[in-house]
Amino acid sequence: MEALDIARWQFGIVTVYHFLMVPLTIGLGALVAILQTTWHRTGREEYLRATKFWGKLFLINFIMGVATGIVQEFQFGMAWSEYSRFVGDVFGAPLAMESLLAFFVESTFLGLWIFGWKRLPAKIHLACLWIAVCGSILSAYFILVANSWMQHPVGVRMVNGHPQMVDAWAVFTNNTALVAFFHTITGALAVAGGFLLGIAWYHLWRRRRDGIDTVDARGHVIVGESATIPGRDKRDHAVWIKSLRIGAVVAMIAFAGSAVSGDLSGKLMFEQQPMKMAAAEAACHDGTSFSVLSVGDLSSRDCSKVVAVMEIPGLLSFLAHNDFTTDIKGVNTLVPEYQAKYGKYLPDDPLYGTRAGQEINYVPVMPVTYWGFRMMIGFGGLAALAAAVALWITRKGTVPQAKWLMRLALFGILAPFGANAAGWIFTEMGRQPFVVAPNPSMSGVDQVFMFTAAAVSPGVSAGEMVFSLASLATVYAVLLVVEVVLLVKYIRGGTVSAMPELAHPGGPGGKDDGGTHPGGEGGGDVLAFAY
Repeated sequence: MEALDIARWQFGIVTVYHFLMVPLTIGLGALVAILQTTWHRTGREEYLRATKFWGKLFLINFIMGVATGIVQEFQFGMAWSEYSRFVGDVFGAPLAMESLLAFFVESTFLGLWIFGWKRLPAKIHLACLWIAVCGSILSAYFILVANSWMQHPVGVRMVNGHPQMVDAWAVFTNNTALVAFFHTITGALAVAGGFLLGIAWYHLWRRRRDGIDTVDARGHVIVGESATIPGRDKRDHAVWIKSLRIGAVVAMIAFAGSAVSGDLSGKLMFEQQPMKMAAAEAACHDGTSFSVLSVGDLSSRDCSKVVAVMEIPGLLSFLAHNDFTTDIKGVNTLVPEYQAKYGKYLPDDPLYGTRAGQEINYVPVMPVTYWGFRMMIGFGGLAALAAAVALWITRKGTVPQAKWLMRLALFGILAPFGANAAGWIFTEMGRQPFVVAPNPSMSGVDQVFMFTAAAVSPGVSAGEMVFSLASLATVYAVLLVVEVVLLVKYIRGGTVSAMPELAHPGGPGGKDDGGTHPGGEGGGDVLAFAY
């Protein structure tokens, strides 16, 4: 395996792992801010408990997201130096704004929120959280501006073989970035909604299992209190039923938004990267039909062994052009067009090393694009359906006692995560063999592109890349274990894990201390600093 292949594996692993934290941070942060706002306006304690519980999980995820995200920036210089040289004049602005503006705002005000309980006035404390959440959203936008330029280069001119930004407004309002931002935010809310739903279901099930809550003859909940288990009172039930139903509603709305933004994104891809969309549909020949299911050897370069088992006539044309009759170019039509524009073989240039002169395969890894596209849609739809079913099942105020249903609800948390990861993989893998895709819609922009084979650092050997890949994989595995352990610990602990004063009402930080924002110090709690 060459250094290029190892570098791609490394960046893919790091990016996918990091992106598991990103949507949860964005979506859960927004929901925690909404919960605290509701508590501030109503004064109802269940919203305070919900704010502190979900806020602690948000902080765990945020910390891990920062730790895993820093490595991505280093990879640009370590493994992808030629790529960094090529895009540096364009990427400098959005990445600097993400680091120096958005991230600093996010981290500063999040720190004020963490340490501001009982120290800041209630309105200012709430404003700190909202500013931090807006900072995380702004951070995502700047990152998407940079990534979207790789998908659709605009606002530049070529100077000495490198793109130079001449229109910052065009770069920051790139239509690809605007649609991707909408799609990313709705995807993040879907993740957060599913997270609330699954965990809240688990706690409602525990209340049923422990005999705290029962149901009457009509199936309506009879909310009880436990005299022996701290924090398991009637307000505890309100925390979980409200969290579950908020999560379910958010998940359904987010899926609807993802469907709209996904349709817009698809139309742009048909225009800007037709090969990516052809590979996503396993559309080997020109036509109008959308492939629901294709079988055969998707990896064959000429699609000769791909057979469409189930198709919807006209749907592919509708997705591309809002009509049902326009033929969409297939892989076998597009390959000669790409070869005519960008060459059949890699240039004889030192940047390509031993790869110079090799034939270029313009078809991305079709099994990845085809199934990644379907996994994105399938997992997202499954999560939305589960949310609708959950709303119906909990209409009488609690969940069934069935253990298998509780496990299914917890397992369902993974569905929106899977949809987000599959969509990201599809987006990045579908751009190959380009690391900066050509943009046929701009005059002369065909010269603004870069093959992935030319982007890797020339001075890095395969052995060095293997070592760094193994090292990062080990570190990330450890971080994954740490995060899962922490999340499981605080999830099982319920609201008491975030508000220890519920177990000791008269102790420090408890209800009797007269504080503006009740919150315990947590004693030896590893995350005692959090409130």
